Amino acid sequence: MRLRGVDVAVYDPSPSAQEILDAVMIDAVAAWDALGLATDQVGTLTIVDSIAEADSGAGLVQESVPERLDIKHSTLAAIDAAAPVDALIASSTSGYKPTDLATSMGHPERLVVAHPFNPVYLLPLVEIVGGDQTSLGSIDRAMETYRLLGMHPLHVRKEIDAFIADRLLEAVWREALWLVNDGIATTEEIDDAIRYGFGLRWAQMGTFETYRIAGGEGGMRHFMAQFGPALKWPWTKLMDTPELTDELIDTIADQSDAQAGDRSIRDLAQERDRNLVAILSALEGVGSGAGQTLANLRSLQSS
Repeated sequence: MRLRGVDVAVYDPSPSAQEILDAVMIDAVAAWDALGLATDQVGTLTIVDSIAEADSGAGLVQESVPERLDIKHSTLAAIDAAAPVDALIASSTSGYKPTDLATSMGHPERLVVAHPFNPVYLLPLVEIVGGDQTSLGSIDRAMETYRLLGMHPLHVRKEIDAFIADRLLEAVWREALWLVNDGIATTEEIDDAIRYGFGLRWAQMGTFETYRIAGGEGGMRHFMAQFGPALKWPWTKLMDTPELTDELIDTIADQSDAQAGDRSIRDLAQERDRNLVAILSALEGVGSGAGQTLANLRSLQSS
């Protein structure tokens, strides 16, 4: 939001909040500079001492506390009590349904889930989910607000745990755990299978259009007829996961450490950003996938 010229007030009780936010902003500005986006109209970012101070005069309040329902409830109740009556309240939760989050609020009609993906300054997707008491006006406002921030809001029309993207990620994660557990592949080999293979297709087209092409002139119908029987083959353990024993956790952690080598977390994050900048720029050049969102953001900056 700050990169779109919006003034942001942050309440975070962590003593390292300022240091973390400064590092994120440095990386975000560097990424936008690499994309050729304007970074000379950045809004202010102020760390304040309370939820009430953060909410004062806010048009949008984004809750991003840890994924514990009790902490979510107490925080959203405090936000609801302090925020202006016309403020939109959004939760960054990656799994809780907004109906379950809103039970502590006096004005649940203004709560939406607005689930973004890291790094939020490069990945445009934000899932917008309403609860039983969320007003249609709040959904519309959320969709327009995040669109004007240069993101790609996706309205999840039916409330469901973990929404859309995380359910897909969880399926891949479960299978990956089994591949390591059964000694079939290392963490690096699994990542290679994704980043050198289907991950590149997903970045610009997704699953269904990719498979439609695989069906040839017969399209998706032919693909389903040809590959549908494979769904009955023992290719996956989707609804099962290996027990996360200390041994398996150690194996995964050790392999991941070896895979990272001497690169720090910050090094990996900056490498991720460089890769995403390159992919987004390339996709913008051909007007496809998330590159269209980048083009829209560039248009918003020039308007």
